[in-house]
Amino acid sequence: MGGAWFEVAYLVAIVLFIFGIKQLGKVRTAKNGNRLASLAMLLVVIGAVGQLSERPQSGVGAGVDWGWIIAGVIVGGGIGAVVAKKVQMTEMPEMVALFNGSGGAASVFVVLSFLANEISTTLKALPDSVSLADKMGWDTTLALALSILIGGVTLTGSVVAYGKLSGKVTGDAVVYDMQHQINGGLILAALVLTALIGWVLGPGAAMSVSVFLALLSLGLGVLLVLPIGGADMPVVISLLNSYSGIAAAMTGFVLKSPVLIVSGALVGASGLILTNIMCKAMNRSLLSVLLGGFGQTAGSGSSEDAREYSNVKSVGPEELAMMLEGVSSVIFVPGYGLAVAQAQHVTRELGDFLEAQGAQVKYAIHPVAGRMPGHMNVLLAEASVPYEQLVEMDEINPEFKSTDVVVVLGANDVVNPAALDDPESPLAGMPILNVHDARQVIVVKRSLSPGYAGVRNPLFEADNAHMLFSDAKVALQETLNELKETVGA
Repeated sequence: MGGAWFEVAYLVAIVLFIFGIKQLGKVRTAKNGNRLASLAMLLVVIGAVGQLSERPQSGVGAGVDWGWIIAGVIVGGGIGAVVAKKVQMTEMPEMVALFNGSGGAASVFVVLSFLANEISTTLKALPDSVSLADKMGWDTTLALALSILIGGVTLTGSVVAYGKLSGKVTGDAVVYDMQHQINGGLILAALVLTALIGWVLGPGAAMSVSVFLALLSLGLGVLLVLPIGGADMPVVISLLNSYSGIAAAMTGFVLKSPVLIVSGALVGASGLILTNIMCKAMNRSLLSVLLGGFGQTAGSGSSEDAREYSNVKSVGPEELAMMLEGVSSVIFVPGYGLAVAQAQHVTRELGDFLEAQGAQVKYAIHPVAGRMPGHMNVLLAEASVPYEQLVEMDEINPEFKSTDVVVVLGANDVVNPAALDDPESPLAGMPILNVHDARQVIVVKRSLSPGYAGVRNPLFEADNAHMLFSDAKVALQETLNELKETVGA
């Protein structure tokens, strides 16, 4: 059989990747999809190790240091195991950002090490008049440069995204003078360096310029993501995920690895499709997201925000409990505030209690609620909310008119009716959850501060709306306690 066995392992892994990604598309099958993808990755690692074991013991390409291979598997697997155990579900956006960055870093380091190895072996005797493209082919050379460029941008862009999501870097859009000109100049410089690496310089100089291209791409990643505000993080996360896949596919072309090409293409394509879905859900173009600056004037002081409203009615947990007594239908609308408060478990407990009292309970999911694609789905699934109660925006919107009470938990822009009524609003045209159509709306929020769009929300002073100023977890727990006392549970 010879070396055919690891090719079979790669083929099976590719099939598992495809089925895994397919199953990740639905909440009900997501866990199984994750298991299939994990199994596929295990097969790839086994196949790669087996392929290395069949390398010649002498000559070009010989000399596998198994110590490094074993150390890499142990360290990488150990980090993954620790992260899986310790990272909370509320920290998944930050974790996904770091995963994307890790993929970008891997592409950069693998390609640079490949180039260094080629220069020290097969390309060593070539004169400087022979370019990389002459020896390696223009397609491999182009893929090499793109892997470095896209991988570097993904690495530092993901680190900045992680900083914004975790609060270590301001979540506001950070703009600066000549921002677009500087970024455009860096992109042009990257293209020039790509041409120099492949078609102008000899192998020795090409290595040095490749390192410089990597450094330039690292800087470009920071500058591209800094101007993007926290509200656009779902788009950024899915786009960086796509970048990591594209970088991996480019690395696959360099290494002549079909499994890397296919898996990278799958991630890249699915990430781009998801990015497009996210943009449509915000009525924004991808270009407007990448240019940044959205919501940079958002207010921050609650006293200033309060002066923008004249007819706000507030309630406490006791009043909310009274409103929920005897209702026939309730819809919870989770937002970023639910994630920050880690209120997913008490939300599910309250929903279960109301359901036991005869109410129909559903959870309305906006595509860009939270800070990553599927953020609310992940949190509610972790709290064991039944899959059938999670309803997407297009399906749930017609139901609000017949709903007794809607409880909005830390969501703002995605329930702002200005998107429908005010053509001058930054949110104009953005699809929203039509919570304002319900009979009663309770907005659980710490203050009247605007969302990342930086605009007032007319919902806060609507005739059928009340504000409950509190941390979502605290408010819902107190409401649940009141209901239990009243019902005698």
